[in-house]
Amino acid sequence: MSDLRKTTLRNEVDFLVGFPFKSEGYTSEGVRLLRGDNIAQGTLSWSDAKKWPTSQREDFEPYELQEGDIVLAMDRPWIDAGLKYASVSRYDLPCLLVQRTARLRGGKNLDTKFLKYVIGSPQFTKYIKYITTGSLVPHISGDQIKDFSVHLPHLSTQKKIAAVLSALDAKIDCNNRVNADLEAMAKALYDYWFVQFDFPDANGKPYKSSGGKMVYNATLRRDIPVGWNSGNLAALISLEYGKPLKADIRTGSGFPVIGSNGIVGYHSEYLVQGPGIVIGRKGTVGAITYIHDNFFPIDTTYYVKQVIDIGFFYLKFLLCSLGLEKMNSDSAVPGLNREAALRISIVIPPIGVIEIFESKMAAIFSKQHSILKENQQLAQLRDWLLPLLMNGQVTVA
Repeated sequence: MSDLRKTTLRNEVDFLVGFPFKSEGYTSEGVRLLRGDNIAQGTLSWSDAKKWPTSQREDFEPYELQEGDIVLAMDRPWIDAGLKYASVSRYDLPCLLVQRTARLRGGKNLDTKFLKYVIGSPQFTKYIKYITTGSLVPHISGDQIKDFSVHLPHLSTQKKIAAVLSALDAKIDCNNRVNADLEAMAKALYDYWFVQFDFPDANGKPYKSSGGKMVYNATLRRDIPVGWNSGNLAALISLEYGKPLKADIRTGSGFPVIGSNGIVGYHSEYLVQGPGIVIGRKGTVGAITYIHDNFFPIDTTYYVKQVIDIGFFYLKFLLCSLGLEKMNSDSAVPGLNREAALRISIVIPPIGVIEIFESKMAAIFSKQHSILKENQQLAQLRDWLLPLLMNGQVTVA
């Protein structure tokens, strides 16, 4: 590309590091605080959002993020799943930037949408992996980020490239929201049946609301439907260790490789036949990942084996309800203790009720799977196009 100009991010971006908000000021309601823990690979996750009083929001106006801002984790910026960066969407706002998290905006000669793909490029990831220091908490500095060298095309070309890649990302984002809605529908039905006990009775009416008999269970210290039992989680499943599979030997295609925070790559071989469930053992402790296909769980995880053949849809929502993410057994290196998890007391419904639930979930999970497959193909297309567009091998009319 003839109009490429060599520069550094220092010369082109509006750069900001977040404010050191004190944990004692967190509130249950208010404006969300964007921390490194909320940044995944190209997306933001608010499942463990901390909040600050809305009444103080104006005091931190310089740290308020805008739609399109690029954010990058400065502690553990790269993990097996990839670089921890994302573009802020309108759905993420309002939110305030927290310390050890960087915000980047394009300047007069750098389009912010194009900047997203500079940060998401293999070249930037390779640079970050090379400069990251610290054995206990790997980290990078603001100066190191700003020192990244980049070849920029003309601003008009940047916008054309960003438009093509953004269209693919918009479709992926739309698909993710559809899947989130499907997940919410499935969870609502699980809660309705197995938490509120309004599963269909023999006449198809909601059991508890229609006057179904409840009986006190001393183990659980609560009332449960007649005919239901209690027991330990070990009555339903066992937890098996995943196997080591270093990132540099993964083939990059084939079967999903599952880490403690979800899919972290792909490999030509699998360890476990799908469908299945993986639980974070180290790192993202207690995180639950359902996988439709054959898969390879790595050694930071457990994978679920059924003791009783009851299907994985019910087990997914049961495991999500147990608060496994709070069961860190080691404060220095957080981990999920297998024996402690399997001792958790649970309600055990009749197999027939679970089978009906499984049949109703099948269509939802099948739709989710097809959407995930489409997103995988879209992401592969985007990642194939990205370097070709950036270096001028492919041009946009």
